[in-house]
Amino acid sequence: LDVNGELLHAAHQLRKQLGTLSPSTRDFLADVADAAARDWEKPDHGIWEVRGKPRHFLHSKLMCWVALDRAVAMADQLHAGHRESHWAATAEKIREAILAQGWNSETKAFTQYFGAAHLDSAALMIPIVGFLPADDPRVLSTIDAITENLVDARGLVYRYRTGSGVDGLTGDEGTFLLCTFWLAQALALAGRIDDARLVFERAADHLNDVGLLAEEIDPTSGSHLGNFPQTFSHVGLVNAAWAIHQAEISRASSEHAP
Repeated sequence: LDVNGELLHAAHQLRKQLGTLSPSTRDFLADVADAAARDWEKPDHGIWEVRGKPRHFLHSKLMCWVALDRAVAMADQLHAGHRESHWAATAEKIREAILAQGWNSETKAFTQYFGAAHLDSAALMIPIVGFLPADDPRVLSTIDAITENLVDARGLVYRYRTGSGVDGLTGDEGTFLLCTFWLAQALALAGRIDDARLVFERAADHLNDVGLLAEEIDPTSGSHLGNFPQTFSHVGLVNAAWAIHQAEISRASSEHAP
């Protein structure tokens, strides 16, 4: 389900460069928004494509919200004014569901799927996509919970703890560089710039001799694991670096304001 949000978020990011869209492109993007509105209540296997049973993964719901939020913002460009109210109303339903069922008051964090108690670093996307401000108490509490429970001795971030059994697989895995860069980005958006830079540098230290990153890092040896080179790791690096840079500019501006 998250792919719907990825597509419309990308189109929204590039809306000025795209200019006037062809009828086929307009129809395609509007159909993607309709798919998000139609399917958001269905369980799925989530961003990590788990082999366990389908669940109501928070990240999947979040990205359906992104799809509809961006579609509303682009309704005129999509020639879809007649669909805008439906998209907006459904986006609000998703928001209410995430806030009510995705938040765990005992864990004090947004968790992996509705009703779960365990964490998933994909919840860091909540401030990154603009669902809640990065300084919202629930977001800050989620960041702290992930830092406390999903970070290894090297300061890198796991996707989730495999011991929960949610993925239907046995064994352990390495830390994920994309997730580590998400944490750096979320910290920067929250104004915790020094913490963000520290997390960023821990991940960037694993660039190899030609500046490439794998998907995971072995928590014991520090070796690269998984797909190599991994595009998502590099996308995460760029986005986190940009967020830190923008936060530093904002801090410098406020410090020099009269």
